[in-house]
Amino acid sequence: MSEIKKVEKIVGVKGMNDILPADAALWELFENTVESVLKSYGFQQIRTPIVEPTALFSRGLGAVTDIVEKEMYSFVDSMNGDNLTLRPESTASVVRAAIEHNLTYDGPKRLWYSGPMFRHERPQRGRYRQFHQVGAEAIGFTGPDIDAELIMLCQRLWDDLGLDNIKLELNSIGDAEERSRHRVDLIAYFEQHQEILDADAQRRLHSNPLRILDTKNPAMQAMVNGAPQLLDYLGQESRAHFEGVQKILHHNNIPFTINPRLVRGMDYYNRTVFEWVTDQLGSQGTVCGGGRYDPLVEMFGGKSTPACGFAMGVERLLELMRASGEPVTRNECDVYLVHQGEAAQLQSFVLAERLRSAGLDVVLHCASANAGGSFKSQMKRADASGAAYAVIIGEDEVANNTAAVKVLRAEAGVKEDGSNQAVVPFDGVPDYLVDLIVGNDDHGHDHDHQHVHYHH
Repeated sequence: MSEIKKVEKIVGVKGMNDILPADAALWELFENTVESVLKSYGFQQIRTPIVEPTALFSRGLGAVTDIVEKEMYSFVDSMNGDNLTLRPESTASVVRAAIEHNLTYDGPKRLWYSGPMFRHERPQRGRYRQFHQVGAEAIGFTGPDIDAELIMLCQRLWDDLGLDNIKLELNSIGDAEERSRHRVDLIAYFEQHQEILDADAQRRLHSNPLRILDTKNPAMQAMVNGAPQLLDYLGQESRAHFEGVQKILHHNNIPFTINPRLVRGMDYYNRTVFEWVTDQLGSQGTVCGGGRYDPLVEMFGGKSTPACGFAMGVERLLELMRASGEPVTRNECDVYLVHQGEAAQLQSFVLAERLRSAGLDVVLHCASANAGGSFKSQMKRADASGAAYAVIIGEDEVANNTAAVKVLRAEAGVKEDGSNQAVVPFDGVPDYLVDLIVGNDDHGHDHDHQHVHYHH
């Protein structure tokens, strides 16, 4: 007898994680809430490809940013030699699509997206090589009102997700001319303190000095705190825009802190910048970042068009949701169908389809390697599925054209005589179950079609 060769297991790429069924309910709750909030503000979904021309990101993000220098997954297409990149973020893609398809020809657009992004970073808590973002881009709006609306939309989302430990930080980085005046003074200031600058700061001194303000190095904090502040360089228009954002937020009781060190490494940001931060995730404290990027459309070859947006890290927000309340549970189904014998199996298929047509989620017991077909083992599976009801069809039921309906959960209700099982005519089972479920809803039991229950 020949020896069976052991096949080596292939595991996933480090930092690119599987999302397993046990986590599906939480993702579903998050995604449904996000979609509902964004729709309530008039945002429309846009879906762009995961792969884009490399030039899109090097032009948009700036060649000297960390993302372009060392974090992008870029490759040459072996078919035609094109330089391609897995998207590290989505703003550039959305703007490219808006220009390519002339989306703003009939007026400004509120757009939102959701999906995976890719960066070759060292995987750590809340930071992965494939990660997910939800973002919104408002293209064609000029005033401070849209900046404030985007911030208020985020606040509503945190409220709807039950997250109350996320704080808003706000700043203005002015316009290009204001930044260049500030930049000259900033470089001169850092040059006077060159002995304190770490290697990263030395490298950025002339290419991207604003990012030095963002340093997390404790040895540089006091020196950075004394650096010239961009807010002092704002002209009249930039100042008025920033005050306009603050006025709307104050009027709507949205608390915020002005953080003069809040900057952006990307070349295309201007005026309002904001971040939502938390102290619940260790060093990875930012869960959402956004701001205005009026120059970007023109940088990509479109007509000069103002724009503003944000992006949030889904994995970080899910981690906050897990920490903030009881776990989210999702039952596999409303009804588990148990059957014995070939005739009963055939009847069960018919009944399962009728129940689904009535709007119920149904699991029909099928043969498997690790679960026997006896009534006892099938009832165990029914219980484990989280279903409120088991519907049982055996030889007697087939002969009498009936089905037995058994209540599996106390909250699903027992009959007045105290029993938890009823024999129902086969054709009447769908109506019987729908009446039971609707009746329980009338008595305050929680039943929605997605079966996602979340408690704070």
